[in-house]
Amino acid sequence: MRRWPTSTRTNMATPRRLPSETERVLGLYEKDAHKYDREMRFFDRLLFAGGREWICEQAAGDVLEIGLGTGRNLPHYRADVRLTGVELSPAMLEIARARARELGREVDLRVGDAQALEFPDQSFDTVVCTLALCTIPDDRAAVAEVQRVLRPGGRFLLLEHVRSPVLPVRLGQRLLEPLAVRFEADHLLREPLEHLRAEGFEVEQLERSKLGIVERVAARKPLAAAVTVAASRPEQINDR
Repeated sequence: MRRWPTSTRTNMATPRRLPSETERVLGLYEKDAHKYDREMRFFDRLLFAGGREWICEQAAGDVLEIGLGTGRNLPHYRADVRLTGVELSPAMLEIARARARELGREVDLRVGDAQALEFPDQSFDTVVCTLALCTIPDDRAAVAEVQRVLRPGGRFLLLEHVRSPVLPVRLGQRLLEPLAVRFEADHLLREPLEHLRAEGFEVEQLERSKLGIVERVAARKPLAAAVTVAASRPEQINDR
């Protein structure tokens, strides 16, 4: 199995200019990195209890975590995974590096953009994303990048807050959305499942809780052979 070299970069590795909304999100997280853990401890207890463990215990092999944040998932990964983490904010990543050192965890942590990952195609067995698609400006692009860097048969493990199917709750989310996006870059009405299915993922596990606001997903990238076979016999599908 390949091992990515340890990265100590603190700046974006490519000279490309970030889109304006991505720059805005970066600015918010650079400013708020010092209080992120304190705020997330509250929400982890209120909404997401057990979610990080549910995700991380399923991760296996060469694992990429996108939107790593301050590394709150690091204590929950199994010891045998080979872990790479990508985070847009250098300030958040420095906290994650300190957490990894405290845990004695060997992990390759890099500054990077989940919308344009700097890894070759089919590099990872598992990709993890917890509570990051809600703030990534182009969440569809991030899901497409996950699909690209996963090996055939690899898994995408996702914990997210999403658009509720419960009408009164969804109306409340709709009212709060403009403020959440403006001040926290936090989108309340997204539904990642739509992007997963559009990118060809097969959803294996789906759990919803908290009036449909919290979603846990385990999805798999199809094997290339299975995709080829399915594409070669549309008549059989249509005849059913």
